[in-house]
Amino acid sequence: MKNYLQRQSNPISFFDAFDEFFRPVFASENDYLKANVRETDNDYQIDVAVPGFSKDQIKISLENGYLDIVCSKNEQEESGKEGTVSYRRKEISEYSSRRFHVGDSIKQEDIKAKYENGILCLTIPKAQPKLPEKSYIAIE
Repeated sequence: MKNYLQRQSNPISFFDAFDEFFRPVFASENDYLKANVRETDNDYQIDVAVPGFSKDQIKISLENGYLDIVCSKNEQEESGKEGTVSYRRKEISEYSSRRFHVGDSIKQEDIKAKYENGILCLTIPKAQPKLPEKSYIAIE
């Protein structure tokens, strides 16, 4: 097991070490999306598990060579009878995200996405290496 407490000379850093010690205990595995990445000859295929989210609750963006997948939902459930004192209200808020580095040469229109049965399937083409252009010198 990794030792989360580290000896430091700064007495104020004790609180930072204390917080770091308890972080793994309270960290949730649901904070990030689980993904499988496969490589083919022409592209990368990423299957991201997003159970419980609908298609409109998933946002995919590409910025500065990073592909961001963000899933969020806020649901409210209310129950109770009109005119009675007892009333129940339930609010559910979920947020998960995952980030992949795909490189600066990939454009948003090159990425294909499909959502089916709680699995988001992304197809990202491999960046083709740019060959140096030959330039010829004109002969006079």
